Amino acid sequence: MQFPGCRDTALRAQAWLPERDPRAIVVISHGLAEHGGRYRELAERLVAERYAAYALDHRGHGRSAGHRANVDRFDYLVSDLGTFIARAQREHPDAQVFLLGHSMGGAIALAAALRYAGNLRGLVLSAPALSAGEALPAFKLLVVRMLSVLAPDTGALTLPAAAISRDPAVVRAYENDPMVHRGPIPARTLAELLQAMKMLQEHAHELRLPVLIQHGTADSLVPMAAVRPTYQRLGSPKTRTMQAYDELFHEVYNEPERERVIADLLSWLAALR
Repeated sequence: MQFPGCRDTALRAQAWLPERDPRAIVVISHGLAEHGGRYRELAERLVAERYAAYALDHRGHGRSAGHRANVDRFDYLVSDLGTFIARAQREHPDAQVFLLGHSMGGAIALAAALRYAGNLRGLVLSAPALSAGEALPAFKLLVVRMLSVLAPDTGALTLPAAAISRDPAVVRAYENDPMVHRGPIPARTLAELLQAMKMLQEHAHELRLPVLIQHGTADSLVPMAAVRPTYQRLGSPKTRTMQAYDELFHEVYNEPERERVIADLLSWLAALR
């Protein structure tokens, strides 16, 4: 499916639907440099439990328009996701909506949950990019911000494929996927994401939705230790559930232990229906 996003950017998305009316809708917000199609296995598991799964390709990603991996403005991503949620709701007006975001998509999903809370039943965050920790020293951060304005497409960060999963087949598929951006991440995207992280850290306590957080303890791309302070400010202890998986890497839905992770997700969703 195709629909216009913020500033008329042509966005592409896909859906996996059960044969009968869905119990609920799960909208998926993918991570940096990848695309919604990489969530097919997760979507098929959701469909088997009679959920409708919807995944868009963020601007600059997958089949959507835009300079590769350049999101332009973080706020555009949030607006795009809000439009996509509304589209899914129109398809199934009697179904509740859950929002699931991974990595950068987790940051986008949290921002959308803060903005569109009235349209959602719950939020799932998989290794959300809510803190850079010590990854960027002050000097490099200044350079990234300058390049973001002067030369926004300049490469500023390279993502190591081996860090996404301990499953070699997953890494090979990622490296050979023509819709995965394997070049450096543009300075504009990195600067926008870093600015969004700061905003989300400041507003995390305002979340009014049940939230499930799933994170691998061996994640080197988004280390748990860096994100934990923001986790502890999300909503309240009564509304947040934290599931940490020993030794798992960044993409917990693509690790060898994925069955256990997805089973935990399904149990949490079922408890809220």
